[in-house]
Amino acid sequence: MIPYRELESFFTKLVSTAQERGITCAITSGMACVHFGVAATTKDCDVLCEVGKADAFRELIAETSLRDLLPNYRGNISPPLDARWMRGGWTSHFTWKTKPEEACLDVFGIAPRGSSPWERELQGRYVSRHIVAEMKRTNRPKDWPYITALGIKLLKEPDVRGCLHLFDAATLRDAARLHAIPDGMKNARPSLRLAASGDERLEAVLHAEQVFWHQLDACRIRLYEKALRPYVSAVRKAIARRPLTLSESHELRVECALRCLAPSPVKAHGFAHLIADAREATAKLVHPSLMDWLPDGALHFIGME
Repeated sequence: MIPYRELESFFTKLVSTAQERGITCAITSGMACVHFGVAATTKDCDVLCEVGKADAFRELIAETSLRDLLPNYRGNISPPLDARWMRGGWTSHFTWKTKPEEACLDVFGIAPRGSSPWERELQGRYVSRHIVAEMKRTNRPKDWPYITALGIKLLKEPDVRGCLHLFDAATLRDAARLHAIPDGMKNARPSLRLAASGDERLEAVLHAEQVFWHQLDACRIRLYEKALRPYVSAVRKAIARRPLTLSESHELRVECALRCLAPSPVKAHGFAHLIADAREATAKLVHPSLMDWLPDGALHFIGME
């Protein structure tokens, strides 16, 4: 396994070089959590990249070696790093085949669950704690302690948006007592009203919120997995295990994507429909009285076509 310090140095240099070339990009997710002091380590790197600079960033990735190895797309499942699919929420996956474990990079154009443009929230080579916390609202239980930790750090900046990311009832009650929370935030996250009033239902509502975010992420992933199947089959046939450079592989993937990969599965399904799916799934797992306190998921598709 490549030491974390080496991976961090490699990927921060990649992002720094991109920024020097005029490419707006930033590290997010696990490596950002390590940088912000809320996680110990991670194996991969996730980067947000300006959609309009997809070609330039892909060309930079293609020429960047790690331990004398050049990268390529990871397996057959990766969509091409191309603005046409990035706008629809697709993520491109790259790998440097180091041994014994590969070094992996995932590139996003749109921040999943983002409620504000990530491009306005850069902190050097990293995106802000706020964006990272929103992206971490996944169906993985391990992410939730990181979200609360990021919220606490935001409040210390001070940034009252940290209250949006606290999922521990006692911590949220204390924060609601100490900070003036705007009405807009309370509308986006109704549980903030319960926290401010000391309502005993808060803990149950915070659990319901997590269930909702789990279900929303799971429903979203299913849409992309379904849309990906014909594309993966086409790529497998086109590449046929031939050794290709990243540029050669990219050209084949674009050809396959034009035939087989929907640009925006969420848009095709409907944003409102997706949220309704998640609420329906949540209603099967939480008490009906908690449903009125769920957050407004419609606010979390900023920038997606």
